[in-house]
Amino acid sequence: MGKTNPGRFFEDYKLGDVIRHAVPRTVAEGERALYHALYPARHALYSSDEFAAACGLEGSPIDDLIAFHVVFGKTVPDVSLNAVANLGYAEGRWLKPVYPGDTLRSESEVIGVKQNSNGKSGVVYVRTRGLNQVGETVLEYVRWVMVRKGDLDAPAPETVLPDLASVVAPADLVVPDGLSFDDYDFDLAGEPHRWGDYEIGEKIDHVDGVTIEEAEHMIATRLWQNTAKVHFDATFREDGQRLIYGGHVISMARALSFNGLANAQMIVALNGGAHANPCFSGDTVKAWSEVLDKAETGAPGVGAIRLRLVAVKQGAPEFAYKGEDGKYLPEVLLDLDYWALMPI
Repeated sequence: MGKTNPGRFFEDYKLGDVIRHAVPRTVAEGERALYHALYPARHALYSSDEFAAACGLEGSPIDDLIAFHVVFGKTVPDVSLNAVANLGYAEGRWLKPVYPGDTLRSESEVIGVKQNSNGKSGVVYVRTRGLNQVGETVLEYVRWVMVRKGDLDAPAPETVLPDLASVVAPADLVVPDGLSFDDYDFDLAGEPHRWGDYEIGEKIDHVDGVTIEEAEHMIATRLWQNTAKVHFDATFREDGQRLIYGGHVISMARALSFNGLANAQMIVALNGGAHANPCFSGDTVKAWSEVLDKAETGAPGVGAIRLRLVAVKQGAPEFAYKGEDGKYLPEVLLDLDYWALMPI
């Protein structure tokens, strides 16, 4: 019997299966330093213990997307090692801040399966939870991924598609204990714009761009222990190119959004997301955002803002992401819908 792990294929997933993912990860300050080296991340709450303490926290948490990448990376050997592509997200919530020294592990439940019409692959839906060292859930989300079949003759399972909410309701957003923006320092944060300055429907061009480099992407996927073959093995795709990890594009776009949204400090929910087109080394990523909604919270001085973050590559038309046919434009890489916390 072979001892190596070939990864699960589509026919290996059964509705209701709960997978406990291997290799818990203790995160430390080095994680933050590497993240800020890979991306132009500058949000003050994740950069300064003093700034975070002035906002009522015990110190500067690990970046919200670091927590996401670590939890996501644990799932790859069991969920997407044989993936064609990661397709989307829903019902994501950050439930507790992660601090240096916390240990994260992941578990996923299979909540949906659907074989594709070509009979060569299928889509698997999983609900993933990230837990800390005392068993508290710090993060949860649903994602769906297209996975190859290993046995093309394996019978198609009964199609089950989960009923997923299109938006996390404002009442279900979790504000970290103690968080207060009553004494928020706008000078140190980098911009004067507060929650009340943004209008629903407003679009913001984040101006800056970053050219994706193969070396940085490889460091990122190794950092998050993301072992999906499409990111590492240039022979795995027929075109001979390594697909840039979608999370790399998410973090790059989020970091670029600082210019215009410096005070959107903490991501607290992921309503939906699509990796619209593949990203490859050499693509230059730019980003823009649209304000979709706003809500008050019960925390002092803290408002919630719902944003669409769109990452595009060179040549994209301004503030456009879909054509008249309703399909994503070829220049669009990412369409991400999320809630963030911002001082009122």
